[in-house]
Amino acid sequence: MLQEIVEPAWAEAFETVLRRCALQPGDTVAVLCESQSRPVLVQLAQLAAARIGARAFTLTLPSVSHPQAPPIRSTGACNALQQLAPVIAALAGCTLVVDCTVEGLMHAPELPAILKGANSTQPRVIYVSNEHPEALARLLPDDATETLVKAHVKRLRGAKAMHVTSAAGSDLRISLQGAAVGGNWGSTTRPGTLTHWPGGIALAFPAAGSVNGTLVLAEGDVNLTFKRYIERPITLTIENDFITGIDGSGVDAELMRSYIAAWSDQAAYAVSHVGYGLNAAARWDSMALYDKRDFNGTELRAFAGNFLYSTGANEVAGRYTLGHFDLPMRNCTVTLDGEAVVNQGVLCE
Repeated sequence: MLQEIVEPAWAEAFETVLRRCALQPGDTVAVLCESQSRPVLVQLAQLAAARIGARAFTLTLPSVSHPQAPPIRSTGACNALQQLAPVIAALAGCTLVVDCTVEGLMHAPELPAILKGANSTQPRVIYVSNEHPEALARLLPDDATETLVKAHVKRLRGAKAMHVTSAAGSDLRISLQGAAVGGNWGSTTRPGTLTHWPGGIALAFPAAGSVNGTLVLAEGDVNLTFKRYIERPITLTIENDFITGIDGSGVDAELMRSYIAAWSDQAAYAVSHVGYGLNAAARWDSMALYDKRDFNGTELRAFAGNFLYSTGANEVAGRYTLGHFDLPMRNCTVTLDGEAVVNQGVLCE
C-alpha cells in the first residue's frame, strides 16, 4: 500500500479503535490536527466518528516553525496549541479527542488542562501516531495486549529498581522509587486519560537522580529520532540521569553527539523515560520497509522484548526540553528487583 487514500480496511481499523475507546452515538468528538498533519489520518478519523454516529468537529491549528532551532522529531510534545485558551476549552469539553497532530499531546504542556475536562466532562485522548495507515491497521489493539500491559504496569509499580544488562556491555541501574509508571495498549475507555495507537509498552519516568551506569547501543539497535538502525556501537555513560559521555568511532555516535549538543540545553542529555515493549505483533524490522516521511516509529518502541531508553523531557524530574531521543534496544536483559521480565531480548512469561 503506497498511496495515502481512504481504503476500506483502514476505515474499518479506525472505527475499531474508536469503538474500543467506548465511543457511542451522540458523543462529542474533536479531531485535532495541524497544518502539517497527515491528511489521510484526519480523513479516516472523521469517517470513523461519523460511522459510529458521534457528533464530530475538526480543529486545525497552524504548525509552528522553529527556523533557528534544530529539526524537532519524535518529541511527543505538539507545540501547535500555544496555550490558546479557547482551543483548550473546546478539547476539554469533548468526550473523545482524536489527536492527529504530528508529535502528539503526550508531553504537551496543555495536556493536563485538557484531561481535567470542562462542564462536567472529562475527555479521553487517543493519539494516532503519525504513521502510514497500513502500519496502524496491522497493529490494532486487542484484549491480549491490554491484559499483558496492565500486568506489567502493576509489576513496574511494585518494583523498587530496574537493572538492564546486555552482552554488548550495558549495565544500567534505575531506581523506580518516586517514578511515574504507566502503560499503553492502544485504546482507553477511562475519562481523563491519554493513549496512543499503536500501543504495547510499559514504562516509567524516573525521579531526579535515579539513573546511573553504562548503556551500549549495539548494531541493529534503533535511533528513532534519526529513523536509523545503529551500524557501529555507541557507549553512553550516564551519571545521575545525565549522559556524560557518548563514545564511539562511527557516524552513529557523531550524529548523536552533534544533535544533542545543538540544543545547548543540559536537559537534552537527561533521561526521559525507560521501559520495555510488549506487542507481539510489532516488528523490529519494519523500519526498513518504509520511507522516513511515512514512518514515526511507534511500532519499534513497542516490539516485544525491546528495552526502550529515552532522553529529554521528564515532568516527574522537573525537566523540559524539545531535544529528544527514543532508543529501542534489542538483546537486553531487564530485571525488576532481581526478577527478569526480559531475558536477552525475549519477553519472559
